[in-house]
Amino acid sequence: MSIREDQVRHVAKLARLRLTDDETRSMTADLVRILDYVDKLSQLDTSQVEPTSNITGAVAPMRDDVCSGRDKAAAAEEAVSGAPRRDGTFFAVPPIIE
Repeated sequence: MSIREDQVRHVAKLARLRLTDDETRSMTADLVRILDYVDKLSQLDTSQVEPTSNITGAVAPMRDDVCSGRDKAAAAEEAVSGAPRRDGTFFAVPPIIE
């Protein structure tokens, strides 16, 4: 599979990246190598391979969701204690919509 420099420039523009001509050429070469490798992988017969989402079999440990006994007012006060501006137990932020 091939990719052209104008395509790399277009994607860079969409991603709001400024690439020099040297970076564009280097990125084009890298992407060509990556796409060639992906093409090579797509030619492999994977019909006998089970789909997996985790190859290690590890699972995240779960814990019971238990209230720690702290009262909600104290927890709210602690949460905003370091805020630069606050309104009671709420964070005070500048308005974004007028």
